[in-house]
Amino acid sequence: MKAEELSDLDPFDLFDTEAERLDAYFSSLRGEEWLRPSRCAGWTIRDVLGHLAGEELYNHACLDGDIAGFYQMLRREGVAGGYRGFNEWCVARRRDLPVEQVLEEWRTANRDTRTRMRALGRDAMIDTSVGKYPNGLQAFHYASEYATHADDVDAPVTPEEQEARTAWRARVGRFVLTERHSPVVVEPINGRYRVSVGQVSDELSASELVAATVDRLPADHRLDPTLRESLVVLA
Repeated sequence: MKAEELSDLDPFDLFDTEAERLDAYFSSLRGEEWLRPSRCAGWTIRDVLGHLAGEELYNHACLDGDIAGFYQMLRREGVAGGYRGFNEWCVARRRDLPVEQVLEEWRTANRDTRTRMRALGRDAMIDTSVGKYPNGLQAFHYASEYATHADDVDAPVTPEEQEARTAWRARVGRFVLTERHSPVVVEPINGRYRVSVGQVSDELSASELVAATVDRLPADHRLDPTLRESLVVLA
């Protein structure tokens, strides 16, 4: 699937929608509700917020053209373990802060990220950890991540928006599979998807395909381990 096949989708609108969904949900939480476990192993809902707030350091470094400075900051802070190590550091350093402070940190920084990305437009090139990358495609990645985390914390999705939301997430997942040169072949068939690697194949619903690409399929799902591994590109 080529990037041009996403041209009818507005990545900035999708990113806004998922950020606003999270903001509305986070704003509704009180007291012990923040400590409920999320779908992210070992993380509470509050930890997911801490992750999102900390991640804005990377997002702003991309927009500022200062990825080198971002990595220098990580070295100064003693952060090791790649992106997973960065995620855990973001969460850990915010666990003792008032949750209202963390929420405002994320809300302010993310609003700035979304405003700046929309102003740049989808064809602008920005710095990322893998080099220069189209701003619009980066927004698709962010929108997908935010949708995943919204589901992780059980932020409400109305029945009216569910089908279209699943559809765009499946399309973005298919594009990223191509972008990452995954060996899996994904073919739309009568509203479902046939996924194949060599002689191994199966059929998935759109929601199952989305879950597979973001590594959120249930542990007991029937999908062959080779297919499961090959489909994970947005986790």
